[in-house]
Amino acid sequence: MPYFLRQEWFGNVRGDILSGIVVALALIPEAIAFSIIAGVDPKVGLYASFSIATVIAFAGGRPGMISAATGAMALLMVTLVKDHGLQYLLAATVLTGVLQIVAGYLKLGNLMRFVSSSVVTGFVNALAILIFMAQLPELTNVTWHVYAMTAGGLAIIYLFPYINKTIPSPLVCILVMTGIYLALDLDIRTVGDMGELPDTLPVFLWPDVPLNLETLKIIFPYSAALAVVGLLESMMTATIVDDLTDTTSDKNRECKGQGLANILTGVLGGMAGCAMIGQSVINVKSGGRGRLSALVAGVLLLIFVVFFNDWVAQIPMAALVAVMIMVSIGTFSWDSVLKLNHNPKSSSLVMIVTVAVVVYTHNLAFGVLAGVLLAALFFANKVGRYMLVSPVRSDDGSLTTYYVKGQVFFASSDSFTQYFDFKEAVDKVVIDLTHAHFWDLTSVTALDKVVIKFRREGTELEIIGMNEASATIVDRFGVHDKPEEVEKLLGGH
Repeated sequence: MPYFLRQEWFGNVRGDILSGIVVALALIPEAIAFSIIAGVDPKVGLYASFSIATVIAFAGGRPGMISAATGAMALLMVTLVKDHGLQYLLAATVLTGVLQIVAGYLKLGNLMRFVSSSVVTGFVNALAILIFMAQLPELTNVTWHVYAMTAGGLAIIYLFPYINKTIPSPLVCILVMTGIYLALDLDIRTVGDMGELPDTLPVFLWPDVPLNLETLKIIFPYSAALAVVGLLESMMTATIVDDLTDTTSDKNRECKGQGLANILTGVLGGMAGCAMIGQSVINVKSGGRGRLSALVAGVLLLIFVVFFNDWVAQIPMAALVAVMIMVSIGTFSWDSVLKLNHNPKSSSLVMIVTVAVVVYTHNLAFGVLAGVLLAALFFANKVGRYMLVSPVRSDDGSLTTYYVKGQVFFASSDSFTQYFDFKEAVDKVVIDLTHAHFWDLTSVTALDKVVIKFRREGTELEIIGMNEASATIVDRFGVHDKPEEVEKLLGGH
């Protein structure tokens, strides 16, 4: 077995197995809750979490990351399930996987480099807030026992590592709180109260839908949205786990892995899913680092709910709420709040807008898109301001040389044209582009305007120093050296 495979699978056996147990237990109520959101039976989310976690352990590009049924994906399924039923959801899940595999082969994972750190921070903070908000129903209109159990669970989670760092404290929290619940016979909500756990293993079954164009028209819009949101959340979570573990991941392989996992999940009766930041953070904080942790989580989840469902049903929700509150506190970037006044205002605004949009819409894609667009606008504005044109007139007044420095593109093109004095009485103008670069059609059009205006004033003009890349776009789209195009342009005026 190659060294890297041995490391990914067996480089941290003890930590991966223990963290996998914690993740498996924490996945159960979440999978049930997401099933309820989507409007399907709890077993659909549980089968999905088993299938996705297990497949991604082998096919994913980020060891140690946990993928399963998620709330972000569940929200997108509500209308499809309500209007067309479960079988169409399963078909949409299969198509989602196909689209994600295509995205992997198109190397769309590389697009993550266009997502700024401010957007990633906003994404993380928004998810931390959403994770915390998701626990509030379990803490509303309940007896004092629930608050006591939750506080006790948090105390164990944060204090137990001072006693023993080998056993994950979230696992100790779940076991101790379950023991207290059984011993005192408290009247509080348990996992069993969330929905009926399945008692059979999933079976391979192709979705019972007509294979025709009409079906494709129904499921494609949902599958496209699921594929985009799933990949966005997975790529973001991979970046976060990269930072937490100080390692790298293969984003394009992760796209393909997510696709394969969703295809197999669709034919096993599960709903579409993706990477989970909350569970991934639980996994890493509990000591999980390798692929074995995801495999253990997936397999144990199925074993727990099918063969030990009576025991799992006894786990108090307060214990799992404590674990998820720990996740939200640990996930939130407190440093980003403390440095709001120290960071550039544009970066802080991008982070805040990303958080606000995600929390308001509960749609990660909208938040990330808003953040990326805002960051791009700020970047374009900032780069555009660094463009400068310096005129230098000869001693005899017959020649003016304009030295252009910086990037000329859509954001700086207007400023570029305003630097030139078209009415000055000189015989010749030289535009030196040695330290400039022209990027787009707007910048080429601006150069055309400058050249044509000088020529219209009867001034001889020469352009020097243009680099090869700029020359290519100017030669292709510029009109100032094409008399017939200039005539059209002037005629238009």
